[in-house]
Amino acid sequence: MSLFGKSNYTFIKVKRKEIPAGVWTKCPGCETPAYSKELKNNLNVCPKCGFHLGLTALERVGHLIDEGTFVEHDADMLSADPLKFQGPKTYKEKLKTDQEATGLSDAVITGHGAIEGKRAAIAVTDSRFIMGSMGAVVGEKITRLVEYATKEGMPVIIVSGSGGGARMYEGAISLMQMAKTCAALERHAEAGGLYISVLTNPTMGGIMASFAGVGDIIMAEPKALIGFAGPRVVEQTIRQKLPAGFQRSEFLLAHGMIDMIVERQDLKGVLAHAIGYCG
Repeated sequence: MSLFGKSNYTFIKVKRKEIPAGVWTKCPGCETPAYSKELKNNLNVCPKCGFHLGLTALERVGHLIDEGTFVEHDADMLSADPLKFQGPKTYKEKLKTDQEATGLSDAVITGHGAIEGKRAAIAVTDSRFIMGSMGAVVGEKITRLVEYATKEGMPVIIVSGSGGGARMYEGAISLMQMAKTCAALERHAEAGGLYISVLTNPTMGGIMASFAGVGDIIMAEPKALIGFAGPRVVEQTIRQKLPAGFQRSEFLLAHGMIDMIVERQDLKGVLAHAIGYCG
């Protein structure tokens, strides 16, 4: 090869192969990329650090309820627009966008089925739909489910995943659902019914201040954010540094706010055991 002449080597440009979107998921806990298929097979729990990523309401129902036993309630119930809410998006536009994106009519799925052969009524909120917030439809569907369970002598299980609390688009109507759902659960308790509340990341605002916080047994997934106002709001209000892990499941368990922390893969068995133990 000549030192100053033309090189005898030929350079070939190779087209860079793009990685298809969705193949890898970055874990919010350890920030390590996880193979999405492996993550899904592990119930969306990071195999490296154990962080519990979100699940859709349908995925949670599929995980907790015995195959072929689930019967959905009030699937076609739709939200109205009582305030004719206007903003960057109207309320009707926001509802339509989230309905198309999630395939849900609103932020909760309700129904009944069996958990390891034991009958139960179940509601699951979905944080993808307006942050899992509670408007008239969510409140009405949960209230009807609880009343059905009371009539049929079933335990009630509500899996909460809401960063939105009461839904601002409906004003006072959404706030009314807090009292309505709690009243139905009180009647259920008076009839001797069992209510198990399962808190996932996040469970905040008006949902935590109503039905999510009044379970006979309150379970939570590990490291779930649970509270009313978020930690940044609390810090800015009281102008004090919050303790490490404030509003996380482990902090709440240590301070008596919840009864137990349950790994996702163990949840179905623990629920079945609790239902059997409480009769």
